[in-house]
Amino acid sequence: MNAVLIALLLLPLLGAAATLLPAGADPAAADRRALRLGTAATGVVLLLTIVLAAGFDQDEPGRMQAVTDVRWIPAIGVRFHLGVDGISLPLIVLTALLTFLCAVYSTKRLPNGEGAPSARSFVGLLLLLEVGMLATFAVLDLVLFFLAFEIVLIPMYFMIARWGSGQKVPAANRFILYTLLGSAVMLLGFLLIGFKAGTFDMTELAAAHGKGLSHSTQVIAALAIGLGLAVKAPAWPLHSWLPDAHTAAPTVGSVLLAGVLLKMGTYGLVRVLLPVVPDGTATFAPYLGALAAVGIVYGSLACLALARPGAKGDLKRLIAFSSVGHMGFVLLGIASLTPAGVNGALFANIAHGLITGLLFFLVGALKDRYGTADLDTLSGATGAALYGRAPRIGALLAFAAVASLGLPGLAGFWGELLAMFGAFDPAAGLSRPAFVTYMVIAGLGTLLTAAYLLVVVKRVCMGDPKQPAIASEVPDLLPYEAVSWTPLAALTLLAGLWPALLLGLSDPAVKHLLGGG
Repeated sequence: MNAVLIALLLLPLLGAAATLLPAGADPAAADRRALRLGTAATGVVLLLTIVLAAGFDQDEPGRMQAVTDVRWIPAIGVRFHLGVDGISLPLIVLTALLTFLCAVYSTKRLPNGEGAPSARSFVGLLLLLEVGMLATFAVLDLVLFFLAFEIVLIPMYFMIARWGSGQKVPAANRFILYTLLGSAVMLLGFLLIGFKAGTFDMTELAAAHGKGLSHSTQVIAALAIGLGLAVKAPAWPLHSWLPDAHTAAPTVGSVLLAGVLLKMGTYGLVRVLLPVVPDGTATFAPYLGALAAVGIVYGSLACLALARPGAKGDLKRLIAFSSVGHMGFVLLGIASLTPAGVNGALFANIAHGLITGLLFFLVGALKDRYGTADLDTLSGATGAALYGRAPRIGALLAFAAVASLGLPGLAGFWGELLAMFGAFDPAAGLSRPAFVTYMVIAGLGTLLTAAYLLVVVKRVCMGDPKQPAIASEVPDLLPYEAVSWTPLAALTLLAGLWPALLLGLSDPAVKHLLGGG
C-alpha cells in the first residue's frame, strides 16, 4: 500500500509537468487536451485513494499504515516519511474527491475572459495544488510538513489573482502575505522542536509525548506553531484574509480553499500540537477556546449583517464568513483536549468540506446564471425565485443550507455536537466553568447560524417566478453540475446518517495521539 500512497503524490506532479510540454499550433486544442488531462489525472488519484481506503486495516486505525520511511537530508535528520492513519485518511479521500469534482466542473465552466491565462496553466496549477494538499495529510516529518504546507500557496495565489474577479489581486496578495507570515512563525516552532528533541519525525515526537522538551520549550513552540496554523484555520482574529480571498476567487478556487486548505491548519493542530507539545498546548487551550467561541458568534453576526435587505451582501462573502464560524467549532473541539472534542473537530472538518464545497459550487452557478452574487439583486422584485425557475438548484441550495446549520441526520450535526460535548467536560487541568461558557456561546452561535441561512434560503429560493427575471434564461441543473455536486450531497447525507463511518476511524487514532501510547 505504500506504493499507492507514493503514486498519489507522483501522479498529479507528473500531470502538472505534462502541461508544460509543447502544446502545438492550435491553442484551443491544447486547452481541451489539458482539461481532459486534468480530469483523467485527478480521477486516477481518486481511484487510488479508494484503493488506499479499501486496503486500510480498519481494526487498527490508530497505527500508521502504507508507511514509507527513508533518509532524505541526513545532516539535519530529515526523513522522507509518509503514512496514513484514521485521522489523515478521510482528509486524503476528501481532497482527492473535491479536486476531481473541480476538474470535472472546469471542463465546462473554466473561468475565462480578457487577460485570463490558458487552460493549460490552470490545469497545471490545479494539479500542483493537489500535490501540496495530499502531501500535507500524508507526510510524517515536520520539515516535509512545512514544505507541503507551503506548496499550496503559489497555485492558490495565481488562481485568485489570474482567474478571479473583482478585487482579485489585492485579495490574492493579502492571502499570501498572511499565510506566508504565519508559515514563517510556524517554521521557527518546528525548528525549535527538531533541534531540542533531536528529530523532526512526527511519529517519534508523538510517541515521546513531550518527554525531553522542557515546559518553556513546549510553550514557545506551541505559541509559534499555533499562530501559524491558526492563520490557515482561520481563527478569529487572524481570519481577515479569508472573505476577500473567497469573494475574488473563481468557483473551484473557493471550493478547494474552503474544502481543503482551511483543514490543513486544523489538521496540523491535531497532528502536531496535541501529541508533540502537550504541556504547551494545554497552556494555550483556554485561549484557543475563547477565540473559537468569539469566532463562532462573530462569523454568524457578520453573516446576519450581510443577509439583511439593503446590505448589498455578496453571497460568496457570506459563505466565507460562515466558514469562520464553522471552523470555530473545530477549534473549540480541539481546545477541549478530550477524545470527544477532537473527534468532533475532525468530523466537523470533513462535514464542512462537503457542505461548504457544495455551497460554493451552487453560488458559482447562481453567479453564472444571474451575473451577480449580490443578495439584494437576487432577492429583489425580479429576483432569483429558484424554487420556481430552477427547482433542482433551489432544492440543493436549501439542502446545503440546512446541512450547514446542523440539522440532525446531516453531516453538519455531529461535529458541532461533539465539539460542544467536549467543551462541556474538558480535559483535566482546564477550567470547566470557562469551557462551559464557551459551549453556551457556541450554542448561541448555532441559533444565529440557523437564522442567517434561513434568511438566505428565503431571499434566494422563494419569490414569484412569473415576475420578470434579471436573467433572460435560467437553466436548471445541468449534467456537468449534477456530476460535480451529487457526490457531495450524497456524502453529506451518508455521514449524517452513519457517523460511525468516520468516528470509527478517528477515535482510536485520537486516543493514541492524546495518550502518547
